[in-house]
Amino acid sequence: MQQQLQQGTQQEILNVSGLNAFYGRAHILFDVNLKVKRGEVVALMGRNGAGKSTTMKAIMGMLNRTQGEISFVGEDIRQAPPHTIAKMGMGFVPEDRRIFTDLTVLENLEVGMQPPREGAPHWTAQKLFELFPNLGEMPNRPGGQMSGGEQQMLTVSRTLMGNPYLVLLDEPSEGVAPVIVEQMAEMIIELKKQGLTILLSEQNLQFADLVCDRAYVLENGHIRFEGSMEELSANDEVRRNYLSV
Repeated sequence: MQQQLQQGTQQEILNVSGLNAFYGRAHILFDVNLKVKRGEVVALMGRNGAGKSTTMKAIMGMLNRTQGEISFVGEDIRQAPPHTIAKMGMGFVPEDRRIFTDLTVLENLEVGMQPPREGAPHWTAQKLFELFPNLGEMPNRPGGQMSGGEQQMLTVSRTLMGNPYLVLLDEPSEGVAPVIVEQMAEMIIELKKQGLTILLSEQNLQFADLVCDRAYVLENGHIRFEGSMEELSANDEVRRNYLSV
């Protein structure tokens, strides 16, 4: 695995092929194909209900019923439970944050700590406080006494404490103040500079255009577009049909 990750920036970290997912009898994802290469920031875009979060949960092993192939750092993970996938170096930041409200900022970070991984950025609490100065000013504050934007930063930081190769970031700009959205964009750009690979789900095209290299557009569980951010920005038909409110 480590040798594979040292072969250069074109190494595929995630390869999803023919992914189908179900909630009970409801068929939600239909033959989804996507790839993420090392060092990329890739957007998974679409309106509410398009299947973005379901795709991430399926990749992370959080759904009971899926079909298809999912390869992470060269390993088949479709049958693997979430804790095994996390130990392999995949981080997941859910939309609903899920911090430990009774624990302090530092204690939340300690919960996510994993050993350093060769080929992945190494994170410490101090490095994360430099990335998120807001958190550095409140290391002993309980998570439940933080704003929504601060909780979002804490959730991302706790995930990074696992020193992941790849982070799945679900709707980072959703429901937070514009100033936090700007900070999140700066954070993602900095994480890319550090060598982190990110797959993020997003509805905000302007936000995705700032931070992403490529995009996949979902609609009703089907991939309707894949290409560079420049190609997506220039494609009025795709934006009108699948992204506009």
